[in-house]
Amino acid sequence: MDRLTAWLEWLVLSAGYELMLFASVGILLIGVDDLLFDIRWMLARRHTSRRRHREAAQIDGRVAIFVPAWDEASVLPAMLRRTLAAWEGEDFRLYVGCYPNDAATLFAVSSLVARDPRLRLVIGAGDGPTTKGDNLNHMWAALGADERAESMRFAAIVLHDAEDHVHPEELALYRRMLVDHAMVQIPVVPFTDRRTEWIGGHYGDEFAEAHSKELVLRSELGVPIPSAGVGCALTRSALALLAIERGGRPFRADSLTEDYEVGMLIGAYGLRTCFVDAVGAAGDRIVSRGPFPGDVEAAVRQKSRWIAGIALGGWDHLGWLTAGRGSAGDGVHRSWLARWMLWRDRRAPLAAVILLAAYTGFLLTALGWAGYGLVGWQAPEIHEGMRLLLAFDAALLMWRLGMRGHFTARWYGWRQAMMALPRAFVANVVAILAARRAVVLYYQMLRSGRVVWDKTVHLEDDGVHAPATVRVRTQ
Repeated sequence: MDRLTAWLEWLVLSAGYELMLFASVGILLIGVDDLLFDIRWMLARRHTSRRRHREAAQIDGRVAIFVPAWDEASVLPAMLRRTLAAWEGEDFRLYVGCYPNDAATLFAVSSLVARDPRLRLVIGAGDGPTTKGDNLNHMWAALGADERAESMRFAAIVLHDAEDHVHPEELALYRRMLVDHAMVQIPVVPFTDRRTEWIGGHYGDEFAEAHSKELVLRSELGVPIPSAGVGCALTRSALALLAIERGGRPFRADSLTEDYEVGMLIGAYGLRTCFVDAVGAAGDRIVSRGPFPGDVEAAVRQKSRWIAGIALGGWDHLGWLTAGRGSAGDGVHRSWLARWMLWRDRRAPLAAVILLAAYTGFLLTALGWAGYGLVGWQAPEIHEGMRLLLAFDAALLMWRLGMRGHFTARWYGWRQAMMALPRAFVANVVAILAARRAVVLYYQMLRSGRVVWDKTVHLEDDGVHAPATVRVRTQ
């Protein structure tokens, strides 16, 4: 028994120390990465400001709205009615992509499609689900058929999901911004709901920071920016370029994050892309709002799809693309900036490993101290170098939490900002579980060669407690 106790003591103390050392170095590297990004963003803040509603040149012509759908009978009809009402008077056609074996969704939208000529139902050739990219490609083909039949050409394509809440001035904003840009992305604002604020609320924290800082700086630097797949508009010419490159199908059908890749490729081709946080005539922000998962299982499924598609599959599909707008003189600088952004997109699996090591190391160290106090184990040693490393990590953690709380406060108020601090732990746990599932998912994709739309399930009352508008806060 003494030998077993001695072995357990050695295992707990040694493993705890090594895991804490590994995690401390990893947290330092990622923390410094975030700190450098924050400094660069703060330096650029004086050059960025929200664009207020104003008269300007705009593109003419009809706009196509693509809404892919699989098993969306519970939310799609309400989304279509909201969108048709919000964009009354706009020149657009809304394409709904469905599958022949999704009878519930087909029956749910058929009466709306029959009554309103602005709606166009596109039924894929094969049973679903396939992938979102494949669904979008069917709508692209239908758009081309309509253009040939009607001897016209669409001006732009807007991407939205079946559960989105659109802004009345969204299309007008796209028409202005697409004059000088090939792609425009507006902020995506997750609904907050007291029933699910611990899980669903962490999406609000993350999007508030990413769409107030990350994409703002990328747009300012002129490097490729990812499309969020909703609240995104592209010129028809830009999508046609991708279609030419891909045999007539602009969206990758073998990707879990085809929207991310479209945005990155358009920027890599040297076409101008931008992120726009604009204020409408009524003083509210022009954003795309929508519900996000409110339970752990659904959140892990969604985030594992993002990690597998961006960090793993995206690496295969995109490599380390570096192109961006700018003169040849700053090409090297912009190339390294683009690689830096790609690294930030793809570090999620590594960050999950570091977080897992940190939590496990902390638990083992606590167990070591418990053994020291209860059964006379040797006290866990914390050398001077480790103390210094932990002090740096603690400072970086406080900075990180402060930034997260700041952006959450700007979007949702101080109550949610205070909750964002403990919610960071929830986000870390979801990230660890999602990274594990993403690796398994990606391995299955490689082994089978088959990619399936692993969609998030939404209910019609999702977001019912959300505010009608998103408040404007100064920078």
